Amino acid sequence: MIRKIALAVSVAALGLTATACNTVKGVGEDIESVGRAGEDAID
Repeated sequence: MIRKIALAVSVAALGLTATACNTVKGVGEDIESVGRAGEDAID
């Protein structure tokens, strides 16, 4: 029983970690896009 709970918690943690990585990557891409748009506007 404890092993099943530990496995479920581990899988949930892995899923949240993967989601967080994708979210951080997306935010980084958005910031980069805004930076490029600003440079284009200045030029």
